[in-house]
Amino acid sequence: MKNIQTVIGGAIAGIFVMSVWGEFAESYGIVGGWIAALIIIGTMWFLNHHIGILHNPEEGAWVDMALAIGVCGTLRPVFSAGSITPLIDSMPTLIVVILGGLAGGIMAAMIQKGVDKEKESKRA
Repeated sequence: MKNIQTVIGGAIAGIFVMSVWGEFAESYGIVGGWIAALIIIGTMWFLNHHIGILHNPEEGAWVDMALAIGVCGTLRPVFSAGSITPLIDSMPTLIVVILGGLAGGIMAAMIQKGVDKEKESKRA
């Protein structure tokens, strides 16, 4: 049930961001983008994290609403066009984003290892 809740919470966040945020920004400019961020992300964060719709187990990798929003943003044009051409066109961007995520994860692990080593040496 927790996995279904996570999919639903992420899907709702993705749908709202992809459907509403652009309209706010087009209608009200930069201020509209900020208002949309506060309303959409604030509300969805409250529901997904404070209420607990999204399930992030402590022993697993922490995945947030951004993944669901990214998947929704990538696949929405595919469903709208009825073709995988938009997905193929987005591959260079997706590859760079994945490489950036890998680099960030490696750096975070290296930093954490250094912090743990420093704590360990202070205890000794």
